[in-house]
Amino acid sequence: MDLSQFQTFRVAACDLNGRMRGKRLPASFADKLEDGSVRMPLSSLNLDIFGADIEGSPLVFDSGDVDGRLFPTERGAVPLPWLEEPQGLVPMVMHHEDGTPFAGDPRHALAAVLARYAARGWEVFAATELEFTLVDPDGKVLKTVRDPRSGRRMKAPGILSLGQMDAFDAFLSALYSAGAEMEIPVESAISEAGIGQFELTLHHQSAMRAADDTWLFKTLIKGLARRHGFVATFMAKPFPEDSGNGMHMHFSVLDREGRNVFDDGTPRGTDLLRSAVAGCLAAMPGSTLIFAPHSNSYARLVPGAHAPTGAGWGYENRTAAVRIPGGPNAARRIEHRVAGGDINPYLNFAAILGAAITGIEEGMTPPEPITGNAYEADLPQLAPDWATAILRFESDPLMARIFAPDLIANLVMTKRQELRHMSEIPARDHWKTYLETV
Repeated sequence: MDLSQFQTFRVAACDLNGRMRGKRLPASFADKLEDGSVRMPLSSLNLDIFGADIEGSPLVFDSGDVDGRLFPTERGAVPLPWLEEPQGLVPMVMHHEDGTPFAGDPRHALAAVLARYAARGWEVFAATELEFTLVDPDGKVLKTVRDPRSGRRMKAPGILSLGQMDAFDAFLSALYSAGAEMEIPVESAISEAGIGQFELTLHHQSAMRAADDTWLFKTLIKGLARRHGFVATFMAKPFPEDSGNGMHMHFSVLDREGRNVFDDGTPRGTDLLRSAVAGCLAAMPGSTLIFAPHSNSYARLVPGAHAPTGAGWGYENRTAAVRIPGGPNAARRIEHRVAGGDINPYLNFAAILGAAITGIEEGMTPPEPITGNAYEADLPQLAPDWATAILRFESDPLMARIFAPDLIANLVMTKRQELRHMSEIPARDHWKTYLETV
């Protein structure tokens, strides 16, 4: 994209909560991006959900709050179709002054995991299914969205309802058009089980590109919803009695010849597939914080609510945390179903793919696949609450195999600060913090 067509453009990197942190710059600055001339404090990628510095963080006062250097990612510049004034956005990644990667940048965490696959001559392909809920933007109490045709507040879900999609056709059509403009491959859209809830699926593609597009698409959805008079939220559980928002991730692995290493010509799949599944299951209790990073996340992780609470797997079983979908053997893949819609895509990909490659490296063997209702099975459990998830993430040896020590320390400090602050806010008001920040 030629940034000179805009009066100004933006640069942004991803912080630990998945939020964009960056600057607005004049078009004349475009030629300076490749040499790392754009600078921001390293601490800017380690802010809490309120946008505040982390108390006691070595990135702030102890280091003089030093700058890092931002470099463009290979994703390249994209337009911002939800803005009134045409502008571009250049996704960036953070480095130290000497050019070495900043370990606290979530995108670097995913790059490090993907390098473990590349060392074997493998490439990971992934896709995401994003669930979000449209809500009423007005009022002091969170309310369900109004039907654009009648103006009446929606009171019932519309699972796979074409009529409900018709009601929001202008918004959904705009999403497809804007996605094409941003070169984000949007595939299916469905009306989901929640009131005003939808799910959109992105195409299977190279894992880093899939993570980039998931990060960008979440921002696009929220921006376009505002233009159409709604709020789109990825909160894990916007309404206590309604369905929560998840973000399922599918992945497969191709070797140098383009063969799927999970495919053995049968629905069962290869030993490599089962080792990858075993790694995902082994890491699940310790990585709960990645899949459920906020206080609201744990309202979704309850038995019988289509959100897995135990570390189990199965073939064509949507009650299991890890599902092996059916379909052509050549497309054999793993679906990880734990994460809420409120996650950081880069950390989510890194946790899942890091667990899978660790399972492969260690030759892990999974338990027998689940048949029937996984909620009735005796399974290792995910962390039951936010405080436990933070503690497990900090101390789990498998997390230390996946994430850099600095990222683990930074995320733990961030989440403990958020835990303190959120405990001072009545639970009924937590949505005011999370509605559009996640």
